[in-house]
Amino acid sequence: MEENPQAEKPKKEKIPRQKMPEQNVSARIRNFNEVPLGYDPETAQREARRCLQCKNPQCVDGCPVEIDIPAFLQLVVDGKFVEAAHKIKEKNVLPAVCGRVCPQEDQCEKQCILGIRGEPCAIGSLERFVADWEADQGETILPSLLPPTGHKVAVVGAGPSGLTVAFDLALLGHDVTIFEALHEPGGVLMYGIPEFRLPKAIVKREVEFLRRLGVKLYTSVVIGRTIEVDDLLKSGFEAVFLAVGAGLPMFMKIPGENLNGVFSANEFLTRVNLMKAYDFPDVDTPVWVGKNVAVIGGGNVAMDCARTALRLGAKRVSVIYRRSRSEMPARHEEIVRAEEEGIIFFFLTNPIRYLSDEKFWVRGMECVRMELGQPDSSGRRSVKPIPDSEQIIDFDTIIVAIGAGANPIIASTTPDLKTNRWGYYIADEETGLTSKPRVFAGGDIVTGSATVISAMGAGRRSARAIHKLLMESKKV
Repeated sequence: MEENPQAEKPKKEKIPRQKMPEQNVSARIRNFNEVPLGYDPETAQREARRCLQCKNPQCVDGCPVEIDIPAFLQLVVDGKFVEAAHKIKEKNVLPAVCGRVCPQEDQCEKQCILGIRGEPCAIGSLERFVADWEADQGETILPSLLPPTGHKVAVVGAGPSGLTVAFDLALLGHDVTIFEALHEPGGVLMYGIPEFRLPKAIVKREVEFLRRLGVKLYTSVVIGRTIEVDDLLKSGFEAVFLAVGAGLPMFMKIPGENLNGVFSANEFLTRVNLMKAYDFPDVDTPVWVGKNVAVIGGGNVAMDCARTALRLGAKRVSVIYRRSRSEMPARHEEIVRAEEEGIIFFFLTNPIRYLSDEKFWVRGMECVRMELGQPDSSGRRSVKPIPDSEQIIDFDTIIVAIGAGANPIIASTTPDLKTNRWGYYIADEETGLTSKPRVFAGGDIVTGSATVISAMGAGRRSARAIHKLLMESKKV
């Protein structure tokens, strides 16, 4: 029988995006266990088969750390899950972390061709799956390192940017030492993101992978106080990468902020996450939370604070945000989960003072209603108060989650390190080189509060620049 040259080629199976199962709401608001439960192998393969394997994959262009996404997805389709994890780790030292907290919807998945007429491939969920599968199988294989170069690099800060630059430089054969101010490495991954979004055992697992590559890591070392940047350069380190994040609490500077019961988001989340207040009384580091909690802000940190307060026993948790829901910078899925859990939202509302009881504990706030104005040069709509719209709302705990600033410790002891008017380090966008020779910087301390993956991208770019500098210089 002759073949018909006009016969149509079989069409690719139309598979809907595979939803990841989650804890039900009534259970999850009473525990700190992870909310999404992950894919099983069959579901992961089914989702990976949705990938079109584009010849010019736009998703890779959308990834700040340049993961070969089609290649790892094809390995998932083939059932080669460990190999898929290794493919990701060629570019990303934190796949289990990024699969959970990276805003894929604004990066790789936003560029996915499937998203033009439907839902993009669930790249982040598949990244999480293969990273967890590799760990569960105990088949982690260390990548090959280039021969030792004899060059030494100091990394200040063990957050996403610092861990990434250390990973890349270690692969290239350099001797890397990380100095971390806190008693646990991980930066914002440890102190800023709740257990139910990012289990701390996963962060420790990823950091241990770095140690196995030969990276040295010292905790409880405050660079700028214990040791200064110039001391590092004088002691044999040929380059320094500053990845100290933006961890200085920010407040609104309104009356009543010194009352008992008013927290910064930094203090609240650090006590709960890093010091495990969620395990009290098994861990003796409690954090006080009242019955009626207000969280000021509309970003991911605000959602984390609100959902954490609920799990710590608050009866009523409200988010106070001065713009509308559509302007909230938090991830859509985190807003939806907060709503599902019963968090109350006061939109177009702004605090103007906190009220005190006779014992100087906060008892509420006076707010003013806001209205949206015209978009500014960035496209974001301005807000202004509505006259005579003041109202008083009762609260016994207030958590301020309006952002974080630059800690001045290093800049104050490094006079030739230039900063901008907000205290962030001035650094070249592509290389991370600061005003101080051989000193680089990246992540939130340069950009202000941003995403985990953008900080990792900065670390990758600086690693290339540091490597180039070291290899062009005379070996010490």
